[in-house]
This record gives sequence, C-alpha cells and structure tokens, in this order.
Amino acid sequence: MKTHVPPDLVRPGDTAVAKSSGFVKEFRDFIARGNVVDLAVGIVIGAAFTRIVTSVVEGMLMPVVGLFTGRIDFASHFYVLDKSKGLPVSLGEAKAAGIPVIAYGQFINDIITFVIVAFVVFLIVKRANRLWSGEPAESDEPTTKECAYCASTIPLKATRCPECTSQLQPA
Repeated sequence: MKTHVPPDLVRPGDTAVAKSSGFVKEFRDFIARGNVVDLAVGIVIGAAFTRIVTSVVEGMLMPVVGLFTGRIDFASHFYVLDKSKGLPVSLGEAKAAGIPVIAYGQFINDIITFVIVAFVVFLIVKRANRLWSGEPAESDEPTTKECAYCASTIPLKATRCPECTSQLQPA
C-alpha cells in the first residue's frame, strides 16, 4: 500500500531517505542547542532537590510545626465522604477499606513544601542573578556622599557636584 504525499510537499529529486535524514539532522541540532541541555539538567537537579526538600519538610519542619500546634500530624488529617462504610481511625485504614476520603492534611503538607521550595529557589535565583549581572555584593560601605555646598546626594567618586557644579575633594 502506497501512502499519499501532498504534491506541495514533494520536490523533484526528494527521496524518503533525504527527508528522514533532514529530520534527524534537525532533531539533533535541536537537542544539541544549549537551552535544551540546560533544561534537561535543570529538571534532573530539580527532581533531586525536590526529594531533599520533601525529606527536610516531612522529617524536620513538620514535627516542629506539629509541636507548636499541639503535636498535630497534618498528614493524617482527612474527611470521610461516605460514612455508611464506617468511620476509619486512620487514613491508612480508610484506604485499606476503600472508604472515600479527602486527605486535606497531605494538602497542607504539600503547600508548606511548595512555599519552602519556592523560597529556596527565590534565594538561589536572586544570588545567581547578582553573580551574573556583575553587580557587586551588598556591602556596608557607602556609595554616595553629600555635597558640602548644596547638600545634594552625589556619587562617592564625584569630583564636581552635578547640582551646584562646585569643585569637590576626591574621596
């Protein structure tokens, strides 16, 4: 059985091999671009980072939050939707018995995990942007001074005030 190829896609001298090798070359060029490789690395690192953060949240932060909330373990909180099958004592018992529940406690844990991950990513991106922009790190040293003649704020290295044009002593 022969497949139909629209006439506008067929050019004189084209063969199936030439078309497929062009497709393979185009795909190889796409994969080799830096953006795709960077994205793949970011996804792999992100997956590993998510596991670390989840471990920290579940193993270290949630017990502390539970301590402040009267030793409440959010992960075990649920609402039974079908009470005709009985009231399970735990979420595990409800799942084993096939009782439909809304596990809102796990949702609370997931929100806390998301907020922590988002905050850490924000800090990392903020630091990376500062490093890549060439912006100097924050310091306690002043970068401006006050003009002795007109009291306007001027750069520390200025030798002439842009407001009153007075000649200044170099810093």
